[in-house]
Amino acid sequence: MKLKEKILNELKTVYDPELNINVVDLGLIYHIEVSADADVRITMTLTTPGCPLHDSITSGVRYCVEGMEETQKVEVNLVWEPAWSPEKMTPEGLKALGH
Repeated sequence: MKLKEKILNELKTVYDPELNINVVDLGLIYHIEVSADADVRITMTLTTPGCPLHDSITSGVRYCVEGMEETQKVEVNLVWEPAWSPEKMTPEGLKALGH
């Protein structure tokens, strides 16, 4: 399994506490870049710019990936473009919402 796939698997343990869906199935993770030195840069968003759990979710993402023995430095880049929408959710995420 590639490191990027392992990271995505690990990120499924980080949940949006309001929706109780993990950040991967919610469609919040836009891009994962892994350098040759195993430094990781994650580009992600939140469901709304005013999300009160902003720090909690982004910190959870960073700590989750930092805790992996295969990774080195982890940077989380929070973006608002493109904006999140329910279409970004995985089928599992939509099912968890009852769709």
